[in-house]
Amino acid sequence: MPHCIIEYSNEIEKYIKPQRMIDAVYRGASKSELFEDEDIKTRSLGYENYQAGSVKKEFVHVTVKILTGRNITQKRKLSELVMSQLEKIDFQSTLLTVDIVEMEKDTYFRVKK
Repeated sequence: MPHCIIEYSNEIEKYIKPQRMIDAVYRGASKSELFEDEDIKTRSLGYENYQAGSVKKEFVHVTVKILTGRNITQKRKLSELVMSQLEKIDFQSTLLTVDIVEMEKDTYFRVKK
């Protein structure tokens, strides 16, 4: 835990490799010290079709899904650390957002094989 999902506009791939965003988000989650490094799962998904308001502007949105039980201070710190790592990347006129989403412990199941 957590699941870090990076959604972004495909145009970004012209100058930033997706792995660079994955590494940045992973570092931010790791620096929070809320999780064991081996439990941080990070993945990315590029979009060709999207719109933000009345213009088609590049974006990166990170959703960090965590199990319930963290307080607001911990969640804010996690969000700030992920954002601070993203801000180190030289994006061009890109909207950056991070959202922390809680998953219910009673309904989340995981199987390790």
